[in-house]
Amino acid sequence: METTEILGYSGALCIGIVLGLIGGGGSILTVPVFVYLMQINPITATAYSLFVVGVSALVGTVTNISKGLVDIRTAFVFAIPAFVAVYSTRKYLVPAIPNTLFTIQEFMVTKNIAIMLFFAIIMLLASISMIRNNKKEIETAAQVAYNYPLILTEGFLVGVLTGIVGAGGGFLIIPALVLMAKLPMKKAVATSLLIIAVKSLIGFIGDVENLEIAWGFLLIFTTISVIGIFIGMYASNFIKGKKLEKAFGWFVLIMGIFIIVKELT
Repeated sequence: METTEILGYSGALCIGIVLGLIGGGGSILTVPVFVYLMQINPITATAYSLFVVGVSALVGTVTNISKGLVDIRTAFVFAIPAFVAVYSTRKYLVPAIPNTLFTIQEFMVTKNIAIMLFFAIIMLLASISMIRNNKKEIETAAQVAYNYPLILTEGFLVGVLTGIVGAGGGFLIIPALVLMAKLPMKKAVATSLLIIAVKSLIGFIGDVENLEIAWGFLLIFTTISVIGIFIGMYASNFIKGKKLEKAFGWFVLIMGIFIIVKELT
């Protein structure tokens, strides 16, 4: 096994540990690990990421359902447009993007470069969200209220975003659930995991017909990530998640800048 592969599988463990510790964010590292450590092309990497993210979020969802933290109705309302958008994006939109988009002097912007640059921008936005996270744990029993037009629009946009970059989009879903459905923060986080799990796996189904999937490798990587989740959940009893989230946000910021520099040079 080569050094990069060892680092890649170590990355899978780290992704799971971060997910277990802070309840999200770790999945945004999945695509860079696949692309830069496992040498997988970005289109396939985003597909594999959807599977890893989906399964990992599903593990967290099962735990949250047992604690009564998941609002099934809200997840259903938000998820319908997200399901449609993510499946359509992976099945039709991504394959339709031309391999060469445009050329600036001698620099050719390919489909792979464009996807990685777009992914880096999402990483920067996610990092800012984590770094500036000053949310207080509001647990008042406010009545859940639905702003249906906004929830449906947000669900669709998050679905398209997930389909393109292969990330869960929790940093967009959670504020939407808090502001548009008036969910308490803990319920919003737990409910977002259910939405992420199902829409990511549905998006991956859109790829199965278009790509050749290395199931053995993907299942091993995902299993290591899930093991990391349980390690992270155990470690969360001793480590404060909020401080860790900010530190991880800075790491994601650096990674996003690194990707932009690497793809443009």
